[in-house]
Amino acid sequence: MKLASLANGTRDGRLVVVNRALTRARPVPGIVATLQGALDDWAEIAPRLAAVYQDLCTNTARNGDLAFESARCMAPLPRAFHWVDGSAYVNHVELVRKARGAEMPDDFWHDPLVYQGGSDDLLGPCDDILAADVAHGIDLEAEVAVVTDDVAMGTPAAEAGEHIKLLMLVNDVSLRNLIPGELGKGFGFYQSKPASAFSPVAITPDELGQAWREDKIHLPLVTHVNGTLLGRPECGEDMTFSFAELIAHVTKTRRLRAGAIVGSGTISNYERSRGSACLAEVRMLETLARGKPETPFLGAGDRVRIEMFNGAGESLFGAIDQVVVIADRT
Repeated sequence: MKLASLANGTRDGRLVVVNRALTRARPVPGIVATLQGALDDWAEIAPRLAAVYQDLCTNTARNGDLAFESARCMAPLPRAFHWVDGSAYVNHVELVRKARGAEMPDDFWHDPLVYQGGSDDLLGPCDDILAADVAHGIDLEAEVAVVTDDVAMGTPAAEAGEHIKLLMLVNDVSLRNLIPGELGKGFGFYQSKPASAFSPVAITPDELGQAWREDKIHLPLVTHVNGTLLGRPECGEDMTFSFAELIAHVTKTRRLRAGAIVGSGTISNYERSRGSACLAEVRMLETLARGKPETPFLGAGDRVRIEMFNGAGESLFGAIDQVVVIADRT
């Protein structure tokens, strides 16, 4: 099943069911108004939405169906009660530290790194990357994420996967030149993590077939910057912590409520020929190879596109397709 939130002048948009080909959408006001509303009562609402999805995928258009356009989409959850991003690809963390000559603590391989991001303003797939200053070091981070139902405190990893209801793509924008100062204070990210953007649709795990296993997505995530391929790393490879393990970690001392989003962190592989999912990693590899970075961070007018395809070459989530805009503060 594929679900989207269309802009309609409200903060949470209008929930629509989208067909598998991402060509048609159907509003479902008689079932539920918003995606958060569906997640609040998922056991009862999801089968009704699934029936609409089946009809959309197998039958001709009905009166009231819409042509699906990513540009009309908000984030599937335009605002969420909880957005926590992990760093499940420890290879990426290791590379960051190696580039600055720092050793990596051994417990990074056993205890996930996470941060809680801003969830009150999540961007649609075609919304601008709005930045205050290019000097902040604007970077993309191509990731995948899951959306949960209610998860109890102390849920073990063996049970956590049952709570994963939806999957999405993410561009978790980072302002690299602000990060060292913030982390140096010992209190985490804030100014260095502006609004993240999400794919046009959220999909149920069954849409991936065998590509969803071990609570991981086993497909490449394809990222372009200004039309040039940045990378297509495999999401299921070198993922040190599965989504179930991330959920178990974040619920160690608190519960998650329905609609919580848990991100993977930047996709990264040891196989470097697959490229990268962020510019910081490219710059780190350049530093290790040639002593200094050569690739610039993003500037005004730069375009980022993030997408995932199945084995038949079909787009699964639609594309995140954003342009960098420097805010006019006059």
